[in-house]
Amino acid sequence: MSRIARILLVVVALVGATATARGQMFPERRHIRKGNEHYEGQRMADSQKEYLAALLKDTLSVAANFNLGDALYATGDYAAAEEQFARVAQMEGATPEQRASAYYNLGNAQFQQQKLQEALGSYKESLKLRPEDLEAKFNYAYTKELLKEQEQNQDQNKDQNQQQNQDQNQQQNQDQNQDQNRDNSEGENDQQQQPNEPEEGEGEQQPQNPEGDKPQPSEQPQAERPEPRPESQQMLDAVQAAEDKTREKVDEKRAVGVAASGKNW
Repeated sequence: MSRIARILLVVVALVGATATARGQMFPERRHIRKGNEHYEGQRMADSQKEYLAALLKDTLSVAANFNLGDALYATGDYAAAEEQFARVAQMEGATPEQRASAYYNLGNAQFQQQKLQEALGSYKESLKLRPEDLEAKFNYAYTKELLKEQEQNQDQNKDQNQQQNQDQNQQQNQDQNQDQNRDNSEGENDQQQQPNEPEEGEGEQQPQNPEGDKPQPSEQPQAERPEPRPESQQMLDAVQAAEDKTREKVDEKRAVGVAASGKNW
């Protein structure tokens, strides 16, 4: 065997040994590579299984967590993808470039769930780490515009609701006024239709005129109050005197009142 052949055998052996050592040091890499193959072949369920297997080997693997988020996003599981990208964005082992990508994908997952305010914040964090990213700039501007339109629509709906409430209150007040006017009008009609009630003394039998004619109310003479008899006046005086004595006794009892307790509270 020539010297060159012996050197090549040594190099191949060293490469194989290095690969074996790396495989032993990073056992999750094999699953990540298989997951990537399935992902490129649109076999998302299989890719998720491989990425999960990689995480069983190393839960802190940035690549396994990030790629699992991509696979979940591709199947429409945006809530689970959001959790994965949020985890990568906070991982200490992630590089600034990886964190920028994680924030960008996090914004996309939040956008798909109509979490526009959260998505806007994620795009902003991505741009802090990677200011030259045109796609992040576009998504940030687009999301901001959508939020502005939502606020305008909310204000417009609020104004419309207020106007509707005012119109309803005005209509109710008008209906109440119409009902009240109708009730007042009906009451006036009832009063007009009702016969006039006789005044005091009109319905009573009047004494006949000596001439035989019944006098008009305006011509009716006022009845004179009869003078009291002497014996009647004496009885009234006796009753009044008894009432005066009773009132004096009551006043004496009131003057006594409740005795003071002697305590100064």
